[in-house]
Amino acid sequence: MSAPKKQDIDYAIIGGGITGLTLAIALTHRGLTVKLYEQAPSFAEIGAGVSFSPNAVQAMKICHPAINDAFERVRTRNIWESKQDVWFDYYDGYHDTGGPPEKPAFTIRNSTGQAGVHRAHFLDELIKILPPDVAVFGKRLDSVSHDDRVDGLYTLKFADGSTAAAHAVLGCDGIKSRVRSILFGADHPCAAPTYTHKYAYRALVPMKDAIAVLGEEMAQNACMHMGKGGHVLTFNINHGQVMNVVAFHTTEKEWPDSTRLATSAKREDALRDFADFAPYLKKLLHLAKPELDIWAIFHLGDNPAPAFAKDRVCIIGDAAHASSPHHGAGAGMGIEDCAVLSSLLAEESVVSSAHVAHALSVFDRVRRERGQWLVQSSQHIGNCYEWLAEGVGDDLEKVEAEINLRNGMIADVDVAGMCDDVVSQLHRQLSRANLS
Repeated sequence: MSAPKKQDIDYAIIGGGITGLTLAIALTHRGLTVKLYEQAPSFAEIGAGVSFSPNAVQAMKICHPAINDAFERVRTRNIWESKQDVWFDYYDGYHDTGGPPEKPAFTIRNSTGQAGVHRAHFLDELIKILPPDVAVFGKRLDSVSHDDRVDGLYTLKFADGSTAAAHAVLGCDGIKSRVRSILFGADHPCAAPTYTHKYAYRALVPMKDAIAVLGEEMAQNACMHMGKGGHVLTFNINHGQVMNVVAFHTTEKEWPDSTRLATSAKREDALRDFADFAPYLKKLLHLAKPELDIWAIFHLGDNPAPAFAKDRVCIIGDAAHASSPHHGAGAGMGIEDCAVLSSLLAEESVVSSAHVAHALSVFDRVRRERGQWLVQSSQHIGNCYEWLAEGVGDDLEKVEAEINLRNGMIADVDVAGMCDDVVSQLHRQLSRANLS
């Protein structure tokens, strides 16, 4: 059950992915009035896996302890007990050493280790926490308009002709965000994501077959196989019965259709892209099915949003700072956003539309730099894995140093302290505006 109603403010959340559901849970848990509008006929996530670093786990607990419980129920760990704090073992997957390397070039560790979940499974658990009657399906947002004569309400118009009203609109509608497009205009450079010139093949391999090629240690625990112009990450799913293989390749060519981020490919395409890599990796790719999925990697790095909020319309998570997946931190940064935003909106001093506008302006000020830094850093780290980063190249000591430095900037934060700080900033801002 949700907490007792504490404000006469109606919030509309657009988008029912991980970020939208997390924010809805966090706000309803704090007694705020929320409607979540999802364009699909039911909750659904695309893509296979998503991982969370320690900052994200902190943020889950702040949003609602049950979110962290849901994560723990579906998370995948490294199988070996000695690898529980290992994020990834990193291998030279490029040079032929006569077989799989006997030991990693280096290992990256953190307090949570490999903390991955299947997106759909995590979403299923979050749905159980959301109070009934919060979500409305089949609602593709068309426009948002504002009439100061009507109690400061925004009117939301949907593609099916229906409308809704809210005092604030919170866009959690992903990389192709309609809310972002409405905020800045369809012709603004930030309205559409841009191609990173990387794409990824996704394959599932029976664990027994993977062990035959890689050996138990490499097959049963999360690994990153580096090489020039490509990298392959592998980790176990389905309680260790299956290996998930994601093979990234960099290309100079443009993606043929920006409206479709995924398409079909063949195993031979992947083998061609990784023809110069070590034989053990090519043997692993041979285990993939003949028909594969290929995913274009888009982000908001080339044309970042000039703001995360205007008045009482806000963008959160991928809608604000969609990044490439190379840090494994995009979804976690969205949950961080939810922790900060719910702390602001649930503050006792936020009792009017004017207060909400100030709360969202604080959110914009404190979250934009960190969110947009992640987008740039993730692209850089992906290039480090592929020995393409300027000043780093194939110097594995430098690659390791870059990963540790930047992962630390993501994970080694005090999210609760972050939330306390933004509330203090809100108090100061309301005081200056004579609204406290």
